Amino acid sequence: MEIWTQNYTPVGDSIWLSAIVALLPIILFLVCLVWLKLKGWMAASLTVVLSMLIALFVYKMPFNMVALSFVQGFLTGLWPIAWIIIAAIFLYKIAVKTGYFEILKQSVMAITPDQRLQVILIAFCFGAFLEGAIGFGGPVAITAALLVGLGFRPLYAAGLCMIANTAPVAFGAVGIPIIALGGAVGVDSGDISAMVGRMLPPLTMFVPFFIVFLMSGMKGVKETFPAVFVAATSFAVVQYWSSNYLGAELPDIISAIASIAATSIFLKFWQPKHVYTGEGQSEIDLKDAKMQKQYPIGTIVIAWMPFILLVIAIAIWNFPGFAGIPAFKSLFGADGALKDTNITFAMQGLHNQVMQVAPLVTEPKPLDATWKWNLIQNPGTAILLAALVSILVLRAKGNQITEAASETLKEMFIPIVTIGLVVAFAFVAKNSGQAATMGIALSHTGGLFPFFSPFIGWLGVFLTGSDTSANLLFGPLQQAAARVLGEPEVLFLAANTVGGVVGKMISPQSIAIACAAVGLVGKESDLFRFTLKYSIGFVVFIGIWTAFIAYIIPGIIVGH
Repeated sequence: MEIWTQNYTPVGDSIWLSAIVALLPIILFLVCLVWLKLKGWMAASLTVVLSMLIALFVYKMPFNMVALSFVQGFLTGLWPIAWIIIAAIFLYKIAVKTGYFEILKQSVMAITPDQRLQVILIAFCFGAFLEGAIGFGGPVAITAALLVGLGFRPLYAAGLCMIANTAPVAFGAVGIPIIALGGAVGVDSGDISAMVGRMLPPLTMFVPFFIVFLMSGMKGVKETFPAVFVAATSFAVVQYWSSNYLGAELPDIISAIASIAATSIFLKFWQPKHVYTGEGQSEIDLKDAKMQKQYPIGTIVIAWMPFILLVIAIAIWNFPGFAGIPAFKSLFGADGALKDTNITFAMQGLHNQVMQVAPLVTEPKPLDATWKWNLIQNPGTAILLAALVSILVLRAKGNQITEAASETLKEMFIPIVTIGLVVAFAFVAKNSGQAATMGIALSHTGGLFPFFSPFIGWLGVFLTGSDTSANLLFGPLQQAAARVLGEPEVLFLAANTVGGVVGKMISPQSIAIACAAVGLVGKESDLFRFTLKYSIGFVVFIGIWTAFIAYIIPGIIVGH
């Protein structure tokens, strides 16, 4: 079959005119959510249709390739992404249906009854652990559902979890975004990890305080400052150390554990004088807040078992191998006992038929167009296993299991369709060259490029919903721009990753997942409007920070 070569300047051979046309689907998406307030699936449908029309009539991509790009993206939205979310919501509902979630709720309140600090512990700390272990939207789904169970308003819970999920995204899913980027551009992933670790501390320190500020203003920041400082500092210090000396795989996991431990111990000795119990509710004294039902330690442990089992299952799935015991992932290798459970489908007519060319890549490169159906290796299967064992541990009754399963499938149907549509848009934009056009346009900013470099990663994650995908899409472009400008390429590669983390909170994929987790299907526009302004503010700050590093303190650049 004939090879089709991407053209990044299809409109008047101009990168800027072409970028404006490529931007039209994103503008339409913004209009649909922000001004027209359409439901997420409707906004996604219109967006992907416009993107497909542009691919056909502007970029001249053959119809069969456009259609196959849609199918590839939609299937990727179903597996692995939707499968992880379904399993996570099912596990949460088992805890709720059996009544043990109420006990879990009381145990969290025993650590601190203050909702501001509960958000830090659950959304920021525990969410970072989950991000480091599974990624793919699972952390937001689980933590948002937990906060709703603790009494938070759904939109509020989802928005706070989206913001809290920024700091750990760079090292998510056991460092895959950075490892994949290093492999794609031929740069040591350890160097990229170290540079990301040097760029993230300001953001990592800021996010917990910003969350508290959103909840209760500067007064709240002052009231909770000691505990939030402990949480933020312990996380940032360990994140910096581990990213610079251990590599990209573990920073999220060990930073989260360190922060949870440090904050929980600190709260044994200190609590805010006034306890914040929710937006619009009056503050109460600490002694009054502690007047709650007490449960035996054994009962509390059982209540936490679904999430303890979740951690154990994820740990097994990510086991690196030790003392002669092989790594879990080795079971799925070429000679592994479970290799046949990983099924790869090549999109005939698209796989290796689309050629990426300069300046996106230095050498012409065929585009991979495969869909992987990893039945067991998918983290969603690990979560489902934890849910099934939880059924036994919590002694769930048949009707409780049935209700949890039916509610999960019923509530997730529209979100699954929405996720499939937005990922389909991402693949159409990537495969046709629309995404590359926008990134290349930003790379033409010359001396201002250090400022705009993170915006490319931000745009990539907005489009794809994944820091890994954004790094694979735009990493070679960042590298090429660095070489042209004579700047250290590791800085721009790291900037792409760090810029991407703050694009996660406005990614249509993430928005759909968060709304599904808290029962706000159809309200995606509300959540998008909540996070958009903060995401823009964050990426502007990261752009300034990157330019400051490049021109003022280049000494902190790895290898400089």
